[in-house]
Amino acid sequence: YNYTLEEVGRKFGVTRERIRQIEAQALGRLRHPSRSRKLRDYLS
Repeated sequence: YNYTLEEVGRKFGVTRERIRQIEAQALGRLRHPSRSRKLRDYLS
């Protein structure tokens, strides 16, 4: 799927800036060493 931050924000009733913040937070969590290791193990 290819949605803009604006489209996602409209869908959830928040601003595109808030969507950007949530996205950055989620990616940061996925990049955390212990989480990424667990995720890598799960996906392999």
